[in-house]
Amino acid sequence: MAEDLVELVEIGDLDELIRATDRLCDAREWSALLELRDRCRAAVERGKQLWPAANHVEYRLALEAPSSYSARMLTDVAGDFGLGPLAEVAAAAHAWGDLAPHAPATPTASMCLHERVLRGEDLTGVELPGPDPLELPRCLEPFEPTYPLANYRTDAAEFPSPPTGPTGAATEVSAGATPLARNGVVRTLRDLVHPWTAEGDATAVAVAGDVRAAIGALDGPEVRLAEVELSTALAWLGWAGASGGAHGRRRGAAAGRLDTWMVLSELADLGEEWPPNSHELGAHAEALRWFLWDAVGIGSTGWTLRIAVEDSDRNLAYALSAFDPS
Repeated sequence: MAEDLVELVEIGDLDELIRATDRLCDAREWSALLELRDRCRAAVERGKQLWPAANHVEYRLALEAPSSYSARMLTDVAGDFGLGPLAEVAAAAHAWGDLAPHAPATPTASMCLHERVLRGEDLTGVELPGPDPLELPRCLEPFEPTYPLANYRTDAAEFPSPPTGPTGAATEVSAGATPLARNGVVRTLRDLVHPWTAEGDATAVAVAGDVRAAIGALDGPEVRLAEVELSTALAWLGWAGASGGAHGRRRGAAAGRLDTWMVLSELADLGEEWPPNSHELGAHAEALRWFLWDAVGIGSTGWTLRIAVEDSDRNLAYALSAFDPS
């Protein structure tokens, strides 16, 4: 490594280290960039406040470098404060077959494999490099949607949401339903958006009755309400579970898929078995009625999810209202 880069690390010049990272990426000097990352990490261990530089270098390596370098970032300590989890960042730009020969035996590397599944790869039967944090099918099941995926760029990231929610005239919802206590669906719905609650709020409810009774326990007396396809509902659940909301750290699309499956498993009451039988899970999810709603007269300036589901066969309904102000 050039002596001037070593000196930048020693004096702790963050601005110049970021500019040096840009130059090394432009020149495709990946070995030098990896050494710069190692030196920044070592300096952090010596008490220098260079973790922003180390995280930025790791992000750039995961996203832009060839697979042999990108895979080295799939450790459980790299990229703690980057624009997104490095498992997702690496998966956004590299096929699993290219990453696999170089991937370490870490849960992060296994998460990267699951992220590639969300990008359309069928990795059924492929051996994981390390422990499996999810234990989900390594292909998208027929009932699953195309989940919303992050777009990572050199210095920014976008996390697009599914299509917008309901529009049109307001409709009345029923108030006064008594919430059911200690309900597993309610728990998993809250867990889905738990990071939002650091500065926002999330409330879920289960009631005996229809979807209007569930929504009326949280909102009303009027809302805009729209029934949606299963694929739309799952896309919204996956989007919410993948995010950290307006202020938290993003968890990644694979984590969002896990939370979505946990909600569906509770709705289907499939017991403690994990993963649940995907055929049974999909059949039950498709038999439910799914809804999005919007509060009348209240604009949204942050991350919002209002989703409800009705199980007509059991005379049960559930609703989640979550908001994290930006």
